[in-house]
Amino acid sequence: MMTWEQGTILAVLGGTLAMFVWDRWRYDVVALTSLMACVVLGLIGPDAAFAGFSNPAVITVAAVLVISRALARSGAVDVLAGKLIGASSSQFAHLVSFSVLGALLSCFMNNVGALALMLPVALSTARRHGYSPGFLLMPLSFATLLGGMTTLIGTPPNLLISDFRAEATGERFLLFDFAPTGLALTASGLAYLLLVGWRFLPAHREVAAHEPPFEVGDYVTEARVVPASGLIGLDAGRFEAESGIVLLGIVRDGRRVFGRLQEAVLQADDILLLQADTAALERAIEENGLELVERRSGTPQPDGGELGLMEAVVLPNAVVQGSSPLSLDLRRRYGVTLVAAARQGRRFEGRLREATLSAGDVVLLEGEPTRLRAAIADLGCLPLADRRLAFEARRVAVPIALFAVGIVLAASGLLAAAAAFTGVVLAMVLVRVIRPAQVYDSIDWPVIVLLGAMIPLGDALQDTGAARLIAGSILMISGEVGPLVMLTVVLMMTMAITPVLNNAATVVIMAPIVISIAARMGASPDPFLIAVAIGASCDFLTPFGHHNNTIILGPGGYRFGDFWRVGLGLELVVIVVALLVIPAVWPF
Repeated sequence: MMTWEQGTILAVLGGTLAMFVWDRWRYDVVALTSLMACVVLGLIGPDAAFAGFSNPAVITVAAVLVISRALARSGAVDVLAGKLIGASSSQFAHLVSFSVLGALLSCFMNNVGALALMLPVALSTARRHGYSPGFLLMPLSFATLLGGMTTLIGTPPNLLISDFRAEATGERFLLFDFAPTGLALTASGLAYLLLVGWRFLPAHREVAAHEPPFEVGDYVTEARVVPASGLIGLDAGRFEAESGIVLLGIVRDGRRVFGRLQEAVLQADDILLLQADTAALERAIEENGLELVERRSGTPQPDGGELGLMEAVVLPNAVVQGSSPLSLDLRRRYGVTLVAAARQGRRFEGRLREATLSAGDVVLLEGEPTRLRAAIADLGCLPLADRRLAFEARRVAVPIALFAVGIVLAASGLLAAAAAFTGVVLAMVLVRVIRPAQVYDSIDWPVIVLLGAMIPLGDALQDTGAARLIAGSILMISGEVGPLVMLTVVLMMTMAITPVLNNAATVVIMAPIVISIAARMGASPDPFLIAVAIGASCDFLTPFGHHNNTIILGPGGYRFGDFWRVGLGLELVVIVVALLVIPAVWPF
């Protein structure tokens, strides 16, 4: 019979899942709210409420994020990517190079960081060789997800699974314990992507070398009809027909013009809400007497510098996410202006300055180049431009050498992963590879809060007996099945949950349940824990289940359905290979 504690923890977790799916609040806020609810209800003691933040998995995730940032700043990845891409010239060779390198990088660094390093290079490569970046970006994103399965530090689910194994058996997974299954899945997944999967990518037009390096879809921007414009007195419908631009609305004297927009007559000082690509916008501005509302190209700069334009993609957890250009006040705070934005698959409603920016949106910013770079970094966005910087040989070698030492210490068991990689971070600070302030800026704090808050919830699920209750229900429904069938159920269930939850939250919920399932079946928990780690790392069906897929949505010019068309086959490959390899490496 279900106890009050079991019913309450299940209700809290159910509400947590619903809030994650609703996606109205940020996931770290949801996790922290659920943690506080458990404390108030007496399910988690006050002393244990924040124990998750001292968990080795959380410390290791933070350390690896800092190390990834240091490697990125050193230029080591740029040098490697430049040599690899420069050695090939065909489109398919680029696909192979980016996919293999992306998988390799994500073995030892956060997969979001690996994608962020490779994305500008991929965009530039596609532009120079005259094809759409959509050909490269989805395979690159999927490759980084595959590569993350191969080591303990490749992705947070592996670190969390190691922690749950320590609680269940007294031993953690070591750095390369995931390698046998991870390498098999990565190799087979890459083979699918390179031989079959890319054929399901959306057909994109080829682009000339002088055109923008990616297809962001149509920008939404605002332009004012100047008093001398030839558009004055022209019907809005005729303007659309002649310019090829979609007119979303007209603002006149501070108010939106309603009624049949196509029949509205344009007047001086009207603000037009336009949706078009950059070429059509530039042509309309030059030929029709329009000026961008927010653009300040004619405004002299205090330092005499010239204004430039830079495109950037809004990353998950970026400062600008959930804010509007009006509330950000970019001109006063950073000396830059947001002149246009693109949201793939959806359009902005109302005034651009009041639109809420979301992860994956592509923004067009204007300002002095130095201020642009500083503002984009401060806002947590990723500039969509090729990096052309010179790096000293010492600065390239030192962070790699320090990271290699950390890997050896963790792999040999001389130091726990948390201690080894925290030591690497400290060494990088001491030799000035990275500044102390950059250490804190490198950490994705919402992820850390999510992990620290969800770990006690997972413990409560186990301590109250709710995990055993769920495990018993699953076994009762499944009947007398063997461990291989149950492994299949666990893997597919985890893969089904992951697209609607954060992968770390999926592990925290599933791991206690599968430990109880293994105990009731008299089997080792290891194969089931490995299956949960794999399932939580596999989100190839949606653009929103994993941050990497969200990031490439706009720059790649993708639609929602493009992901499942390519990813469905990849998920089937993962299921088949995992069910063959896991029992062989981790016997029941």
